[in-house]
Amino acid sequence: MTIHLIEDDDIYAEFIKRALSPAYTITSFSSAEACLKALNGGPMPDGFIVDYKLPGKSGIEFFDEIKDKLKEEQHMIMMSAIDDGNLVLSFIKKGVRDYVIKDDTVIESLKAILEGKEDDYYLFN
Repeated sequence: MTIHLIEDDDIYAEFIKRALSPAYTITSFSSAEACLKALNGGPMPDGFIVDYKLPGKSGIEFFDEIKDKLKEEQHMIMMSAIDDGNLVLSFIKKGVRDYVIKDDTVIESLKAILEGKEDDYYLFN
């Protein structure tokens, strides 16, 4: 499974890449704009893990730009350090199905979603 990770914190991006490899092939980008440039004419990955707060375009702005190109089976996981129910509700209203909080369970949450086991895992602690 190929994943595009958009995370502006290089150390956090490396943490996620190492934790999810080798089960997933992860390409990381430090901005939404860099990922959009790579997608222009390139293949779409099986999923995206996108930080909400990014320099330039936010994660939700990135989602808005690509949502018409996403297939049902492709994962779009929004990730944030902000634990705010109103923020999550705004994501759901936009069409984002999966949201994880950057906390101690972030890797387990990401794996559960990517493996289709999110119903077995309590994501909102």
